[in-house]
Amino acid sequence: MNQTKNSFRKIPKKFTPYVFAFFMAGIMAFLMSMVIVAANSGVQAGYILHVLHAYSLAMPVAFCCVLIVRPIVMHLVATLVEAH
Repeated sequence: MNQTKNSFRKIPKKFTPYVFAFFMAGIMAFLMSMVIVAANSGVQAGYILHVLHAYSLAMPVAFCCVLIVRPIVMHLVATLVEAH
């Protein structure tokens, strides 16, 4: 099957804040879950299972938080950083 670069559908631009929030939350929740589990119980047998359990709670919370905090951060950045 011959596929070109444009053979898959992209998400419409109007959903950019949600796509950003999804990826930001997913990555940060996973990294924080890894660190918090390691800090609380160490890296031992069952570590990955504990990380995935923590992540299953952290990801939805992080997604909602990023959606709420993103406009505030955008405003702060616009206030503090020169446009050009």
